[in-house]
Amino acid sequence: MNTTTLTTNRIWAYLQIMRPANIVTAWADILAGFAASGSVVFSSPSPSHLISLGWLLLATTGLYGGGVVFNDVFDAELDALERPERPIPSGRASRNGAIFLGIILLVGGILASAQVSLLSATISFGTATAALIYDAYGKHHSFFGPLNMGICRGSNLMLGVSVASPMLTEYWFLALLPIVYIAAITTLSRGEVHGGKSGTGIIALLLIGSVIAGFLALGLLNSYHLLTALPFVILLAVRVCIPFIKSVTQPSPENIRIAVRAGVLSLIILNATLAAGFAGLSSGLLVLCLLPISMVLAQKFAVT
Repeated sequence: MNTTTLTTNRIWAYLQIMRPANIVTAWADILAGFAASGSVVFSSPSPSHLISLGWLLLATTGLYGGGVVFNDVFDAELDALERPERPIPSGRASRNGAIFLGIILLVGGILASAQVSLLSATISFGTATAALIYDAYGKHHSFFGPLNMGICRGSNLMLGVSVASPMLTEYWFLALLPIVYIAAITTLSRGEVHGGKSGTGIIALLLIGSVIAGFLALGLLNSYHLLTALPFVILLAVRVCIPFIKSVTQPSPENIRIAVRAGVLSLIILNATLAAGFAGLSSGLLVLCLLPISMVLAQKFAVT
């Protein structure tokens, strides 16, 4: 094998650790937060809006990428037993190289968000810290782990809202939607390797149901147009509930992996639902356009 091939394989291995399909779902968080903040980037974007959006998309790429890289770093010994095909235990990527990559991504994400505001940088720092806590400790706790992971996604949504800082105090509760949603996925994902229990799947399904109910409750806000968002709510419910129900009735590792993958990718639909309700149908469709991109990447790179 020549040097060029070895280099290409090594780059591909580090890309696998970053989980590109998942990073696209993090972009959707930023777009949804932008829409909720009242920014007009979708209808009549100004140069300042586009610049801020670009920095925040770059920031979330670093934050999410760095977070999942460190997930593999901390799981290297366990993956050697349960998932030896992963890049680090297989030897295609080194642990030290992954640590270096993770640091660069997290620091880069914080610095990128600092180009928008000090508030954005503070949220990014908090997100990075929460991700590292999850990677090192949180994932091992049945209650704190799902909550910890959900906080990471909720703060990422707030990073998008932070472009208009006054809106954070008005719409902070929107973070509860991805927090509960991710908690459901993380709870279910505990059975990916050895299979799960029906009781755990039922809890995850109830959490998903509460997210759907939360979207319906947003209709009480004058700034949220439920009728516009309703088709997205239905799409989210259908795409997530069907595999989740199957994972409850047949909690095999394969069914759980399918449900978790559907849940992760459907984060884009969740964000499209927020964008549509706050900024109109075209905004929701714009965010939804990220779904096929993420699905294509999911064919080439692992989601979990």
